[in-house]
Amino acid sequence: MDLKQFLELFNPYPGNHYLQVTTKVDETTEALSILMKGIDGEFSLVLYDVEDKDLSSVFPEAKLQYIKNFKQPFRALPRTHDIVVFKDFFHLHENRNGVLKIAYTALANAGDIVIMQKKGTMDIEATLSLLEEFEFRSQNYIDVLPEYDLVMAKKMHMWGAGL
Repeated sequence: MDLKQFLELFNPYPGNHYLQVTTKVDETTEALSILMKGIDGEFSLVLYDVEDKDLSSVFPEAKLQYIKNFKQPFRALPRTHDIVVFKDFFHLHENRNGVLKIAYTALANAGDIVIMQKKGTMDIEATLSLLEEFEFRSQNYIDVLPEYDLVMAKKMHMWGAGL
């Protein structure tokens, strides 16, 4: 998978914190981890419904969290992340509204949320509308990976839900 255009979506600064919530580790996970390592940032990884729990050797610097099923929320401290990436996860969770609230709270002001799913599994218009409903602004569908549909939006300071 060519990740050049995908990685151009991110503009990391030293000390940034990125969080990926997913059902499986792949090239995007590795690329985000390397990106954070290169700027002395922090990479956190939440894995849903995963059998292999020995990823600490693959991602020694990452903060790992394992969640058993799609009913449970993930944990993230308020305003600690600059980017939250939901990959192949959002459409499976039983409480999408709850995980969007967690992501909103976990993001720093002007932080970005990225939702990516295998092509054809995401209702793009409904996802963009849901992001708007949860006070994420500048929602966009971005076609940068041939295997994935990707939408991106921003948490704006002092808009809607505020901080």
